[in-house]
Amino acid sequence: MPAKLYKILLILGIAAATTAMFLFWQYFSAPKNLEVDFLDVGQGDAILIKAPGGQNVLIDGGPDKTVIKRLGENLSWWDKQIDLMILTHAHDDHVTGLIDVLKRYKVKRILYTGAVHSAPNYLAWLKLVRDTKVPLTIIDKQQIINLGQGAKMEILYPEQSLLNKTLADLNDSSIVIKLIYGQNKFLLTGDMSEKIEKILLSGGVDLSVDVLKIAHHGSQYSSSEEFLASVKPQLAVIMVGKDNDFGHPSLRIIKRLERVGAKIFRTDEKGTVKIFSDGLRIKIK
Repeated sequence: MPAKLYKILLILGIAAATTAMFLFWQYFSAPKNLEVDFLDVGQGDAILIKAPGGQNVLIDGGPDKTVIKRLGENLSWWDKQIDLMILTHAHDDHVTGLIDVLKRYKVKRILYTGAVHSAPNYLAWLKLVRDTKVPLTIIDKQQIINLGQGAKMEILYPEQSLLNKTLADLNDSSIVIKLIYGQNKFLLTGDMSEKIEKILLSGGVDLSVDVLKIAHHGSQYSSSEEFLASVKPQLAVIMVGKDNDFGHPSLRIIKRLERVGAKIFRTDEKGTVKIFSDGLRIKIK
């Protein structure tokens, strides 16, 4: 190799290594934000939390394989790990996409309630969980999951075991989570109905948050006036599909949110809704 070419390659190599070291230092030393992505998966829920400590938390997976595309859009190409997967409840529009997530991503831990449901997609997900031997934790009480660097998830519901229980309304098995980072708070509600809202209200839990994920895609059977008055959200995110067969979101719920002063963001209108927090302020994209 000619000496001149060798020197050029050496200089380029040193420059590349220096740049890589700088970017590495910048990434690991810079203050981290919390990012919550309400993924546009149509008529269903899929929420990606990128914690300040670097963990990826996926809550629900939507009604089909769309979640794989959305994860690809919102995670680095090399990032194929889900540190924590949470299934709020076993309806198809929450569980189906998680089947493909288990096939394509390394999932380290799963939370669910264990409530009984016989739908094929839920049973297929459970079988795959067992086949892949991902550690599975039953949520049967209120608890705190620390995510590090000041971020945590408070499990507000269920407050008792639903394992192997059949519920008249499976929506009422929804895991309800309060996500906290510094002074900023998110309430993630699954498809809980007014019945569960009343349980939370009677339990004396501080429900006031900056961001509320509207339960059950804006159904009229959730988001009661009493509940919204207690939550007092600045931002409300409705995860809903275009031209769905259920009439979601209900105009009644939209009006209630407007009366409490919440700014409304809908995935059927805005696509994926990305919210960032530095622990003090909320920014939305």
